[in-house]
Amino acid sequence: MHAPPPAIEVENLVKVYRRTTAVDGINLSIASGSVVGLLGGNGAGKTTTISSIMGLLRPTSGSVRVLGADMMRDRYRVLHRMNFESPYVDLPGRLTVRQNLLVFARLYGVPDIVARIATLADELDLLDFIDQPFGRLSAGQKTRVSLAKALINDPEVLLLDEPTASLDPDTADWVRARIARHREEKGATILLASHNMNEVERLCDRVIFMRKGKIVADATPHQLLERYGRDTLEEVFLDVARGRAKAAALAETL
Repeated sequence: MHAPPPAIEVENLVKVYRRTTAVDGINLSIASGSVVGLLGGNGAGKTTTISSIMGLLRPTSGSVRVLGADMMRDRYRVLHRMNFESPYVDLPGRLTVRQNLLVFARLYGVPDIVARIATLADELDLLDFIDQPFGRLSAGQKTRVSLAKALINDPEVLLLDEPTASLDPDTADWVRARIARHREEKGATILLASHNMNEVERLCDRVIFMRKGKIVADATPHQLLERYGRDTLEEVFLDVARGRAKAAALAETL
């Protein structure tokens, strides 16, 4: 049997803003059904990479394919099979939770919208505030609603940007469990940008580190710990973000 094609393929991606190169010729291939962490310090190029994968940014050069579709030319073939979640992107605050979910369900062409919203409201514990305006919710409640929006179309590719930022440990753990469940039940491909290394170690099969627009490490969490001679992924993160590559890691790149 042939292996399925990659869910996400990025080739020689470059994005330049005036004189600043945000992404500098990266290549990556993400297998269908995998959970991959995209890590790096602020300004490393993560958000630009994710925005390019979503088809929101036009690359300066290079290409992005998702589920076989060129995201610059044919993204409308696959947008209904993708979704995105970030606590930094608010939904319309004056609309109620139910109204927001109705709008996005229609945009994604979800069949039997009423039943789908009812299912998500039950699974994500939204019933107590489903008819309240989104803008009046707590941070934890907003995160659960944003996750419901991200799951409204049962996406095959799910892009997550700091999905548990500013959440208490209990709510964050609950959100991670729901993300893992979606991957298991749907065979979804998940690209996760996070600064929470415990979250990355728990969810990710593979970790990609970016620094100054380039990919500087790409391996499993265990391999990265061994390569950098560290005990935790947070220590590896600091090494990469500060350019303090260990001798063993450098040797593997030569």
